[in-house]
Amino acid sequence: MFFKKQGERTVYLDHIATTPVAQEVVDAMMPYFREVFGNPTSLHSFGQQAKKAINTAREQVASLISAKTPEEVVFTSGGIEANNLAIKGVAKSYEKKGRHIIATSIEHHSILHPCKSLEKEGFEVTYINVDKYGLVNKDELNEAIRPDTILVSIGHSNREIGTVQHIKELVSIVKAKNPKALFHSDIAPSCGHMPVDVQDLGIDLASITAHLMYGPKGVGALWTRKGVKLKPLLEGGIQERGVRAGTENVPGIVGFGAAADLTQKEMSDRVSRLSGYRDKIRKALEENLDMIEFTGHPTQRLPHHLSVIVHLIEGEAMLLRLDLQGIETASGSACVSTALKQSHVIAAVGIPKEVSNGSLVFSFGRDNTDKDVDYVAQEFPKVIKKLREISPFDRTNWDNYVKSKH
Repeated sequence: MFFKKQGERTVYLDHIATTPVAQEVVDAMMPYFREVFGNPTSLHSFGQQAKKAINTAREQVASLISAKTPEEVVFTSGGIEANNLAIKGVAKSYEKKGRHIIATSIEHHSILHPCKSLEKEGFEVTYINVDKYGLVNKDELNEAIRPDTILVSIGHSNREIGTVQHIKELVSIVKAKNPKALFHSDIAPSCGHMPVDVQDLGIDLASITAHLMYGPKGVGALWTRKGVKLKPLLEGGIQERGVRAGTENVPGIVGFGAAADLTQKEMSDRVSRLSGYRDKIRKALEENLDMIEFTGHPTQRLPHHLSVIVHLIEGEAMLLRLDLQGIETASGSACVSTALKQSHVIAAVGIPKEVSNGSLVFSFGRDNTDKDVDYVAQEFPKVIKKLREISPFDRTNWDNYVKSKH
């Protein structure tokens, strides 16, 4: 049962956490639940039909990211498994050549946690810092690269602050100093909302997930350039070239392929329309609210993403009040927003703990409309002003904060 909202409409603006499955994707998936339900490893026609469907989806996903061949795409249970497979799979396959890994301080936990686990096994991990916009310190990266560096993992974009890295340039820095070091990028937050070409970027591995691009939950992929070796996380089956054992999630994979195909068809519209919504909300906040600051890079960012710190309010109260008004948004990453502690990303870009709980992320989607954006632009400032009227914080807190930044 859904709770009754006080607002006149419901506007979902948390597409960086998950997206609704597109109707075109649902339609593509439906036959594979009951009509074409065979096991893809079976030799009979039911199994071979399922296998053919998986191969088609593999081609669709490969096409979306400009992979050279579909065989470079390995399906997983999602982006988290793909990231784990990239980090641990490379580490265990190449440890005789080196045991040094580089990541940034703002990576997703599905990269940072495997790195921490590998440190306990004797691997050495260097964590690169970022500037106030979340961009990687290039000099620090260059200094960190060693002859025994086997893997560098830097996300294409950040879920919490929206900043898009200069991946192509970062790859050049790594390869110039150590051509044998592999470069992995989590491209999941970007795919579906902006073009990502793995060939142009020059990376060696990339993680993707379907549910951030209007596909189903529970399915993702790891792309690996031909020649990259991975030690499987899951063993006991021949599926996915032996890299990822387990009976394939045929409906999910078909849905992933359909979502990838839909993304290619709609990419131009998504980029232009959603970035327009983002900019309109930003302008409305700037004109109607004071004591706010935007996070992430102002221009080098995801087209559908706007992140802001709202000062002099309690963050949880803000989210709950917005929810009552039918405005569904979030504070930071979906994986950490309920942890009741400061986000490691917000901390890394220099936001003090005492104000970080006022962080908010608006992420727009293909189903949002001009009326949705107008409603949020109208209602959001009202909510903030009401909360500040009852806030225990006062203007002195803001003035002291501004002084501390200068």
